[in-house]
Amino acid sequence: MIIDCHCHAGKGDGLTGPWDTSAPLQSYLHRAASAGIARTVVFSAFHSNNRVANMQVAMIVSNIPDRLWGFVFVHPIRDAGRVYPMVRRFVDVYGFCGIKVHRHDGRITREICDTAQLLKLPVLYDVVGETAPLALIAAEYPTVSWIIPHLGSFADDWAAQSQLIDLLVRFDNLYADTAGVRRFDLLAEAIERAGPHKILFGSDGPWLHPGLELAKIRALRLAPQHEALVMGGNLLRLVQPGLVRRQRHCLSTIRSFQSTMPFNS
Repeated sequence: MIIDCHCHAGKGDGLTGPWDTSAPLQSYLHRAASAGIARTVVFSAFHSNNRVANMQVAMIVSNIPDRLWGFVFVHPIRDAGRVYPMVRRFVDVYGFCGIKVHRHDGRITREICDTAQLLKLPVLYDVVGETAPLALIAAEYPTVSWIIPHLGSFADDWAAQSQLIDLLVRFDNLYADTAGVRRFDLLAEAIERAGPHKILFGSDGPWLHPGLELAKIRALRLAPQHEALVMGGNLLRLVQPGLVRRQRHCLSTIRSFQSTMPFNS
């Protein structure tokens, strides 16, 4: 099963660029289906109110739960003091199975790390090239799985990406996604040095074409079992605790609905 671990969805309210204006999924879903992508992790576009933004994503996921899994977008500053209850709500009520944080909003905090640790959720943390602190974070929270998008830098910062590869080798709980990585040789180096179990396919949809991003993985010409890990197996392993809770949530919802139905003898 091919799983895209990195896609945005819903409306932002910044109106400064696509990233905080709108992330429509219609074209993305057609492109993903054509590429053979079965599941996609989605989280909101940038928004000034993450409770509103995450609710949008929850509604989108609820419309096609067999295709989409939600991650809770957390702002390190604006959501301070309420991270755990907010994340817990979206996990318990809406079946979200991970956390998304962006360095553009602020550096990750202990509050977010502690929440991920307590709820056994992976964190997709876009560090915007600031890779050095990951050594401290990974060591301080060894039971949390950290997924670093863009191999550390969407801005094509090869030095940051090279440093991240070193960190992937050192820390068992550090992973990277492939979204928007333009230096193919660095992607190949990450696979060779850190191993295929440390790399996750991501597209940064809907703005990047998921089929084109997936073609980079196929161009690596990995052994079938290694390609399967990168394309979905690794992500599936990391979100498994959240998926178990999600399944329980779905069963509970079904039972609740059934209990309201009239008894037919």
